[in-house]
Order: sequence, then structure tokens, then C-alpha cells
Amino acid sequence: MQQHVGSYYAASRNLHTEYPALHGSVETDVCVIGAGYTGLSTALFLLEHGFSVTVLEAARVGFGASGRNGGQIVNSYSRDIDAIERQLPPKQAQLLGEMAFEGGRIIRERIARYDIQCDLKDGGVFAALTGKQLGHLEAQKKLWERYGHTQLHLLDKAGIGEVVGTDRYLGGLLDMSGGHIHPLNLALGEAAAVASLGGKLYEQSAATRIDRGANPVVHTANGQVKARFVVVAGNAYLGGLVPELAAKSMPCGTQVLTTEPLSEDMARSLLPQDYCVEDCNYLLDYFRLSADRRLIYGGGVVYGARDPADIEAIIRPKMLQTFPQLKDVKIDFTWTGNFLLTLSRLPQVGRLGDNIYYSQGCSGHGVTYTHLAGKVLAEALRGQAERFDAFAGLPHYPFPGGQLLRVPFTALGATYYQLRDRLGI
Repeated sequence: MQQHVGSYYAASRNLHTEYPALHGSVETDVCVIGAGYTGLSTALFLLEHGFSVTVLEAARVGFGASGRNGGQIVNSYSRDIDAIERQLPPKQAQLLGEMAFEGGRIIRERIARYDIQCDLKDGGVFAALTGKQLGHLEAQKKLWERYGHTQLHLLDKAGIGEVVGTDRYLGGLLDMSGGHIHPLNLALGEAAAVASLGGKLYEQSAATRIDRGANPVVHTANGQVKARFVVVAGNAYLGGLVPELAAKSMPCGTQVLTTEPLSEDMARSLLPQDYCVEDCNYLLDYFRLSADRRLIYGGGVVYGARDPADIEAIIRPKMLQTFPQLKDVKIDFTWTGNFLLTLSRLPQVGRLGDNIYYSQGCSGHGVTYTHLAGKVLAEALRGQAERFDAFAGLPHYPFPGGQLLRVPFTALGATYYQLRDRLGI
């Protein structure tokens, strides 16, 4: 049996129902594969519109990226709207731009409607290390405001010094519609909401095969689900279940550590307003405080999703570069989690045949997007496909070198961008 990894989130999760494994045959309108944010969001929207839904999870609810991520509510996509505008026709770009700020609203609505206890805090900061990055943030503010997103405040050197207790940054951009949550408790709360609406959830029930056709059947080791529609929401943890979805994406790992609980004075000195922070580097660092005043600090990317032997050795130096005052602080938890990278760094959304839908490839920017994806997928299954089609029309390409060479080629490209970050060019 697969249990949650030994993360801070697993150690501090709320009490919750353990869902049974699937045995035997069940019938449903929609079978959702994956009980992370994409799958749970899809299931909730469908249940709210009268569909019967069965969710299959290979391990535990929130086992993958949804229960391991940095817990930051960050708007837009891994590639911002300006990149989308350069690639796409105006109407499609406009639709995608309008949706870029919807995921965070969905999260807050879910928390309020279903009384999910997940330590929601408002406010997120993009921190600039160079003048060039600060210029990008100024342009980003204008771009987002053009789409009606106005909860933004530029920070100069003095301003960012008031919200982050480090002298590393030249300035930043504060987004008050950003924020942070306990990600695993959000997933567990959404799963409880699914169950409360009559949805069926099965853990330890990996999908092993999909029989395609007019009435698809999803098989597990000990059962099967007969459905009108299938939604594939496994992302980096899907494996080889749907070969077409593996060709243009690559699992990657990111590492996180959590300190011991800090004194109130120390915690306030690091992040006085309790905002979350991510820097503007290509391989970025991200950090925030937990509800019990631990610093959660993440960063780095391992292409191909290998688990590093010593996560603390990778992340602790990054943390101390930002907060040298933590040099004597003990690290209580370290873990890694996988996300799914696409070459374009934009999500892949589509349909296989008439009745198998999918969304994947958030490229490290998934907390808000996955909640939007659930709404968009549910709309498509209800016959309202305009927003689904806007995502499905995004161009996607295979990684250079194919399956064999995609990891070294991508790592080489990342090294180039990392060097540019260091040189400030």
C-alpha cells in the first residue's frame, strides 16, 4: 500500500476518511483517474451539476503534487499571458487571459462552501533579484491589469524589505489575491466534499487499463468502472496508462524542507505579513510560513523525477542565502514531489476519441490551474466546450531527443537559463 510521503503536510494533516479499494464492478457517468486537485475539482463541478462520479486513486488522496507542493496560490500559468498572446489568435488568447485568475477564486469558494480547514492566508510576493527582473514585474503588473486583475502593488527596495526579512531583493510585486494554504488538507477537504455530494472515491486502486469505445471501461487490479466518460487526471503520476500523453511531457521533481517551529519573533522577522514568496529566477526558490510558524522552503528541479539522496544538502544552502539568520535552526522534514513539465510550459488539455478527456502538464504552476481545469473539463462534459477548446488549441511539441535524451537536453537548457539568472542578463 502506498501512503503519503513523510512530509510536514502528512504529519500535520487533518483527520480524514480512508477510502476503500475498488473490488468488483461499478457503473457511473464519469470515471475520474487521479484524486489530486485536477481530479477532485472536476469531480466536484460534475457532482454539483448532477453527474454520478467515481474517482480512482492509485495511492491516497493528495498523494502526488497536490499534497506535496509549496502551498502557494499563484495566478496565471507557468508561461504568462504575454507569451500566449504572441502565439495564438486574439480571441483564443483573450479567453485564456480571462481564465488566468479564476483558479484562486475557485479555491477560496471551495474553502468557504465546504468549510475546508487548510490555513488559508492572503497575499503572495514575486521577488526580484535583478533590475531586469524588476522590469519584468512592472510589465507583468500592466499585463495583468489589462485583464482586470487589479489587486497588485509594486514594491521598491524599501517596500519589499517590509514584507521579507532579507536584503537579497531589489523589489517585487505583491498580489493580494495570491496566498497560501496547507495543500494536503485542501485536497482532503475537497475529497470529503466529493463524498458529501454522493461521489465515490477509491484509494489504492490504480487504473491499469482503459478499454476505449462507446462505453469505456477503466480496470484496476480488483475491479472495473464502466462509464460514459473518463477524465484522466494523473499528471506526473500517471505512468504509462495513456501512451499518447507521455510523449510530450516529462516528470520533474522539486524539493522542499520545513524547519522546526520558530519563535514568534523570528517568524515575524522573516515574513512580517505572513505572505508567501517566490523569486523570479528560471529555477526559482519559494517559501512561506506554516500555521505553526515553521519556514517551508523549496526550490530546485530534478529532471526525470529522481529522488535526490540528500534534499537538505540541496535546499538548505538556498534557504541560508535568503535567511542567513536561520543557520542554527533544525530541519524537521524534507521531501520531494513530482510535477509534469511540457516543452511550452503550458498545460495540455484535450480529448481522446469522443469520451476520454484529460488535463496535465501544469509545469510547476498547478495549484490554481488545476482548480480551473476541473471547471473547464466539467463544462466540456456538459456540452459547453468554448473554454476547453481554448486550452485544447494550444500548440505542443515533443521534447528534443525523444524519450531517451529529453532529460539531458532539458537540463542543459535549464543550466543556460540558470547562468543567465546569475549574471542578471
